[in-house]
Amino acid sequence: MKNLTPKALMLMATVLFTGMAYSQSFTIKVDQPLNGTIKVEPALPADGKYAAGTLLTITATPSKGFVLDAAYYSAPGSWGQMFYESMSSPFQVTVDKDKHVGASFIEKNLVDHIKVTQDIVYAKPGVKTLKYDVFSPKKAKNLPCIIIIHGGGWVSNTEDIMRGLARELTRGGKFVVFSIDYRWAGKADGDATGNTMADLMGDVFGAIAHIREHAAEYGGDPDRIGLTGDSAGGHLSAACSLMADKIGDGGFGKTAGVFQFMPSYIPAGLTVSQVRDQLVKSIKAAAPSYGVFGGNLLKHYSDDPAATDAWKDAIAPISNIPDAKVRAVPQYLTRGSVDPLIKDPDVKVFVDALVKAGQRVEYVQVGGASHAFFDWKPDTRTKDTFRQYGIYYAAEMKAFFASVL
Repeated sequence: MKNLTPKALMLMATVLFTGMAYSQSFTIKVDQPLNGTIKVEPALPADGKYAAGTLLTITATPSKGFVLDAAYYSAPGSWGQMFYESMSSPFQVTVDKDKHVGASFIEKNLVDHIKVTQDIVYAKPGVKTLKYDVFSPKKAKNLPCIIIIHGGGWVSNTEDIMRGLARELTRGGKFVVFSIDYRWAGKADGDATGNTMADLMGDVFGAIAHIREHAAEYGGDPDRIGLTGDSAGGHLSAACSLMADKIGDGGFGKTAGVFQFMPSYIPAGLTVSQVRDQLVKSIKAAAPSYGVFGGNLLKHYSDDPAATDAWKDAIAPISNIPDAKVRAVPQYLTRGSVDPLIKDPDVKVFVDALVKAGQRVEYVQVGGASHAFFDWKPDTRTKDTFRQYGIYYAAEMKAFFASVL
């Protein structure tokens, strides 16, 4: 080999590396579901290993009396085992790491009252296509709309994690519920330029503008909108409910003292200022759950060297509460009494600030609950937590929205 030219050596190395890449394999484990079955194609090898790049098709079949909750794959991530799901079957999974695959099923009578429309695209400002799901009571007509914004530290999860809450909020047939996704902060989506918190808020405003434009198609009233969300979504729901008047095209921090949010979707024929006026009028209230309202957990995620604490204040709900005489935006706040992330004093400070501004506010501590009790995932522990706390407090949240929408 000593007589080979540098070019020949490089070619040989490329061939060897390519061969290694194609020969790499990963282990796929099948979680055997309750109340249904799944089929994996190509069939699972005896050792559970597939070649990298293999495309698996997961077909889920419910038992009698049940329907598909979601097909999924899971892998270790930011918050332990992370689930990536689809409420449709078949579901395709690319083998690119060790993963679990499986399916979750739910009693048919728990979802008979709704029609679910999935993956409605509203914008694509970066790598990720932004979408939402609609949970509409059958025969819905001119009902108030509740928009759910998922949590995950602003850098993980999708709208799928809020489907349990969405189903509960539609129970009784009084609301159409929309569960939205948004860009992840920083470069978590793979964007070359990191996404700032102003970008995420622009996505939420864009989703609301799109929902408002199409609400009637699902039986919703575009002029009666409430926001909710948990954890990071608690921040975004509080912030966007209180700060819709700051929508604009003046940029965020580009000019001294100017912090405006540009929606990632603008309906055809409308100006940014018209969208702002519509959303200010339409967003009536919010129910942020164990959210971040200010303090050290809140970051602006900007790499701009000019970024200061003013940039953080500009995305902090506690710093942007309108006087109720100018614009009333009632807030319903929940927090688990043993939540290790969101502390009671931090929520109370926000409550006091809302009261000072004359806003209606209710703060409920959920006895014994930790963080994320409104989440829904395929694993038994998350489902049990939701059944213990989420169902009851979803009903309480629904009563709040009924009183203001």
